Amino acid sequence: MVNPHLEKLPFDPFRDFAPVTQIAQLQFLLVVHPSVPAKSVPDLVALAKAKPGALNYGSSGNGSPQHLGTAMLQYFAGIQMHHIPYKGAAPALNDLLPGRIQVWIGAANSLLPHIKDGRLRILAAAGSRRSPLLPDAPTIAESGYPGYALDIWLSITMPAKSPPAVIAKVNADVARVLGTQAMRARLAPQGIEVVTGTPQALAKLIRDDHARWGKIIAQAGIKGD
Repeated sequence: MVNPHLEKLPFDPFRDFAPVTQIAQLQFLLVVHPSVPAKSVPDLVALAKAKPGALNYGSSGNGSPQHLGTAMLQYFAGIQMHHIPYKGAAPALNDLLPGRIQVWIGAANSLLPHIKDGRLRILAAAGSRRSPLLPDAPTIAESGYPGYALDIWLSITMPAKSPPAVIAKVNADVARVLGTQAMRARLAPQGIEVVTGTPQALAKLIRDDHARWGKIIAQAGIKGD
């Protein structure tokens, strides 16, 4: 949904793939290092407005979910922070935990242990809904920025000319496996919500997100690596 807006690809994401089913939605969180004197999204925005560009935020690369999520927050809030792209989330976290970068929007499964031990402070859930794992944390939208939503999802696609019967069988089999209580219980503590649906529903999600992220990328002037 993002890469076509950042670079020329050797394939067409719409023409060359057949949607099968969405499989999951990942919970992303907005956190800061404890040295940052912000306990809410409005606090963070006020700090960023007082000193434009002084706060450093990390990402796992240009055009990554972390980059896009923070760029969207900056656009909504009218603020400017300094972007430091890393080659992956792990090296970024290595700099976030000692405070070399101060702001991060990332996947809940990698952040929860550090939130619980006080090494990071959560300000908000970045998705359209509160995280079941941290129900007291408001969403960014609830914190004064309605319309903000960083909903990161995973899906399965197949080659565009796959037989409809094969697509239907894979769709049904995936829904059956992921729909078990055991699977849902295993994934939920990692901030992964099982979401399945029809190929048509996935096709619409792809079209809608492609258009939405294209607008945000253009507004923020984001370029690929």
